[in-house]
Amino acid sequence: MRFVIAALCAGLAFSFAPPAFAKVSAEEAAQLGKSLTPLGGEMKGNSEGTIPSWSGGITQPPAGYKKGDHHPDPFATDKPLFIITAANMGKYASKLTDGEKALLKKYSDYFIKVYPTRRSVSNPQYVYDATKQNALRTELDNGGNGVLNAAIGIPFPIPKSGIEVVWNHLLRFRGERIHMHIGTASPLQDGTYDLVMIDTDVKLTYSEKGATPESIGNRLSYFKQVIRFPARLAGNVVLVHDSINQVKEARKAWVYNPGQRRVRRAPNIEYDNPGTATDGLRTNDNYDLFNGAPDRYNWKLLGKKEIYVPYNSYQVHSDKLSYDDILKAGHVNSDLLRYELHRVWVVEGDLKEGVSHIYKKRVFYIDEDSWSILEADHYDQRGELWRVAENHHINYYEVPADAPTLDVYYDLQSGRYTVNGLDNKEEMYDFSITYPSDAFLPNALRRSGVR
Repeated sequence: MRFVIAALCAGLAFSFAPPAFAKVSAEEAAQLGKSLTPLGGEMKGNSEGTIPSWSGGITQPPAGYKKGDHHPDPFATDKPLFIITAANMGKYASKLTDGEKALLKKYSDYFIKVYPTRRSVSNPQYVYDATKQNALRTELDNGGNGVLNAAIGIPFPIPKSGIEVVWNHLLRFRGERIHMHIGTASPLQDGTYDLVMIDTDVKLTYSEKGATPESIGNRLSYFKQVIRFPARLAGNVVLVHDSINQVKEARKAWVYNPGQRRVRRAPNIEYDNPGTATDGLRTNDNYDLFNGAPDRYNWKLLGKKEIYVPYNSYQVHSDKLSYDDILKAGHVNSDLLRYELHRVWVVEGDLKEGVSHIYKKRVFYIDEDSWSILEADHYDQRGELWRVAENHHINYYEVPADAPTLDVYYDLQSGRYTVNGLDNKEEMYDFSITYPSDAFLPNALRRSGVR
């Protein structure tokens, strides 16, 4: 088996592996569904018993749930095991990220509530089947800027390099099509905020049932956002066509402004340009903690580690909450957040010489079960920790798929933060939507932007 399984059993010290650019052997791939979960996580728990074995994740929703509901918490009776504060964080320091420590130090009322670990991630069987196929055939392309021979599932479920782990995050399963009514907000230091409400549509071509490497080609996804509120921004539309290898075929983007009544190309919706409606508190490639082309960084795999990370965030997803309940001065309401001990892959991205980005270094903590980046630390050009991002995620029973319910991006230097995904008072996501053939074409943007 690969280096990391033995290392974890021996005590979860950081471990290293040389970079590789090839598919794995049949013997290695045969471990998927045996010693490894179908997506590549370790089947067994840890020796202390604080991380349980994976037993299939959530396969049935809680009693009474029906499609269209906000997702009830299947672990509502769980009680916190302990609470980490600035005063006691030294006791837990080995299982905290640098970003988590910085937030605890900066905000006196910030804390981390740690609950029992629940390995809830599950995907449809066809995703598991595709992942096993990918393990045997998928290879990195163009120096790691793309992948070859992958479809639907995780491309590198038994990774050997940092870039492979990053690709697992970029190509992980989140459903095939998603329609969302969500809000974003960027509170001022005193906690006051303005909501921006956005309709978001996503078609994940790579993940569609029946997709093959041949049918996908280089197409990853289609993404459209329409601002509905406030009135001064209503009707603005952003459309993005994402390719898998964006060095070979760059991301294509368009915007529609109802005041100008014209569609124009938007080549700046990428890399470190400011994200939409975020007051400049996150970059375009911060969305989903990381998206887009990975080519500006050298990605180093630091191994696996046990970390307290956001998990099963059903409480902050609840339709019983108002947005005032969630958004507080300095940070999201700590009392509504759930953290658990999980094994994560740790990947460091160092900015390559000769290219520019506002982040000199990024460190990702990527869940072994879902391949989602759950924590991300971002460093400025001086090498100082600048921004901390968290993915608060749940299992969407109707798919099933693990995906964010709230992403939070903290700016330690300004003392502000921005959130994306506020959905507590909105219609729940629609994972079964069908789109007309022209839904993601540039010439349809004017129709989308009607106020």
